[in-house]
Amino acid sequence: MPPPSTTSSSIRVLVADDHEIVRHGLKSVFKDSAICIVGEATDAAEAVTLTCEQRPDVVTLDVRLGAGDGLDAIKAIREACPDTRIVMLSSFDSPTYIARAVSAGASDYVLKTASRKDLIEAVTNAAHGLPPARSGEFRRISRSMANKSLPDDIDLPLTPRETQVLRLVAMGLSNQEIADSLEISIETVKEHVQNLLRKLSVGDRTQAAVWAIRHGLG
Repeated sequence: MPPPSTTSSSIRVLVADDHEIVRHGLKSVFKDSAICIVGEATDAAEAVTLTCEQRPDVVTLDVRLGAGDGLDAIKAIREACPDTRIVMLSSFDSPTYIARAVSAGASDYVLKTASRKDLIEAVTNAAHGLPPARSGEFRRISRSMANKSLPDDIDLPLTPRETQVLRLVAMGLSNQEIADSLEISIETVKEHVQNLLRKLSVGDRTQAAVWAIRHGLG
């Protein structure tokens, strides 16, 4: 299949949100801009199906889509339509949700309280493969997830990869999400987690996450 057609005059967007008032509001937000809404979805499954049918440049996804999970839909959309970018549009200002969005391959995470200018900018940047323009949580968490070094005041024999895994555990990511983020196997993630538990002298990943947050790794 050919990639989505993105020009300076038209950015095709699919809106996925289970609240009609939000979908209607986005039509007003994007009015008189270069962004054109080509479809609307009310749940995660419909978002994946319509993305495959419409091939939009960008999908805006809510975190909660009815009984489904918009964060879980990111991976399915990226696998089915790798040229389509995803911008999470949520009312949840949660570092864990943002980290999950980063690991699944979203281009940005925007709060529903954002200004019209910021939302249009986020969608436009995503459509053109540009990083988020704002110096917000998405960038901060992305950098933290990529950081393989321990703070200078911590003296532990952790490898760079173990340090990175520990940061992701502290952010609340599952083993599968960590594997996706680091592009390694889930078996390798499990091995790293077990090594972490032993080196930190803790009993489970929850205790490891608490340790990491207390030491500034979360």
